[in-house]
Amino acid sequence: MSADARGWSIGRWLTVIAIAAAVLLLAVLVSGGITLNNLTGARNRLLDVIGPQRLGAIQLETALLNQESGVRGYQLGRQPEFLAPYTDGVRSQADAVTQLRKAGAVPGTQIGDDLEAVLRAAATWQAAAAPTIAPGAPPVTPAEVERGRMLFDAVRAALDAQLDHLAAVRDTGRAELDTAASFLNAMAVAVAVLVVLLFVVLFLGLRQVITRPILRLAGQVREVADHDVHRPVRGSGPREIAQLGTDVEAMRQRILDEVAELEQAHALLDRRTRELERSNADLEQFAYVASHDLQEPLRKVASFCQLLQRRYQGLLDERGEQYIEYAVDGAKRMQGLINDLLAFSRVGRRPGEHVVADAGVLVDDALANLEVALSLSGGKVTRGDLPEVRVEPALMTAVFQNLIGNALKFKGETPPEVRVTAERDGDDWVFSVSDNGIGIDAEYAERVFALFQRLHTRNAYPGTGIGLALCRRIVEHHGGRIWLDTEATDTTFRFTLPAREDNGDV
Repeated sequence: MSADARGWSIGRWLTVIAIAAAVLLLAVLVSGGITLNNLTGARNRLLDVIGPQRLGAIQLETALLNQESGVRGYQLGRQPEFLAPYTDGVRSQADAVTQLRKAGAVPGTQIGDDLEAVLRAAATWQAAAAPTIAPGAPPVTPAEVERGRMLFDAVRAALDAQLDHLAAVRDTGRAELDTAASFLNAMAVAVAVLVVLLFVVLFLGLRQVITRPILRLAGQVREVADHDVHRPVRGSGPREIAQLGTDVEAMRQRILDEVAELEQAHALLDRRTRELERSNADLEQFAYVASHDLQEPLRKVASFCQLLQRRYQGLLDERGEQYIEYAVDGAKRMQGLINDLLAFSRVGRRPGEHVVADAGVLVDDALANLEVALSLSGGKVTRGDLPEVRVEPALMTAVFQNLIGNALKFKGETPPEVRVTAERDGDDWVFSVSDNGIGIDAEYAERVFALFQRLHTRNAYPGTGIGLALCRRIVEHHGGRIWLDTEATDTTFRFTLPAREDNGDV
């Protein structure tokens, strides 16, 4: 196979194969049509021409023999009824001649010439026999009988010649019919052989041109996928398969390049991970320092400021006592801020065990921690039926405590009313904490979850501004999300937790 042929497209290969198959089938159909036409012609000639001709010749022979029998009987017996066969034979002769003429026994043809010879011999015999059978004719003499016999022998000879010629024509027609039938059978066998050969050629051609190149390409791709990714892929065969091999090779090269980049990224990620581990270790050390070393001076400052306040109470002027009060309050707020920061930084760094807990019990624990604030605010907290969830109980209690505590803290003129509910949404539980407090503008829906973001002064509402940020971190640590529902009529915070999968809830 030449390089140009190997570079053909699949469509071109299929076109060439289809044209070759069409030419072969057309040749077979044309040959079969010619053979079938010859067979039909030979059969029609044998049945529609030769058969009627032989039948007419036999009828003519029978009619003349009947005439001869009638003449002989009358000559011997001189009875008028003995002429009946002769009379019938004359009518049958006319019918037979008419049939032969219709079947093609016209002058200039072999059968026509034979018919003319029979009719001439019959006319000569009939002319000689007519006087002997005329009414009142004298008895025939032996000489007349012999002469009539000799003339009818000529008629017999003409009839035999006619039948012999027709037999030869019949044999020739049969031979032509047998030849046409044999050739048609041979053509049928040839058609079957050509069809089988065509299918074999199509199968082998498609296998050689399309299937084998595809299998070779697939084998190379499997080799690359299973063993050696660095092995090049080469497509062969039709243009489309060769182009497919080129595309696969380009894809392999691109994958190698991306793998190399990915390995570099992994190396960089490993390096950054080690750096992050060192940074986390430094942060843990900082947390330890903040929780011990930094708080100790703050406690001393607060303690000594309180001692100064008690010892010199009434001895200092109003401004001095105010300064001491500011110092004590600043030290306490600094301690609270450090504790909140430590709690925020510890979420997710040293995760505790996730257990199945009743969310209602967690809300009750949070309310127990908020007993003083609940009593001072005169608020009321109600909850619906809450599900069991898989969480770290201490952290989730802190979420409920912060959300309910904010509702109690940011109250309006009426006593705060807080409601905690939960409803199923697909694979999650959606918890809602609603209150009738002062509310939050929609423009601050995201800002309230940031660290140290306060919407009010410390004098109006105390706090460090870390509570909602801590709630978001805890909820996301548990695989959920938290947001402020800006479409609700009351102040409503919602957060999701994955539903339990071990008890068939999902």
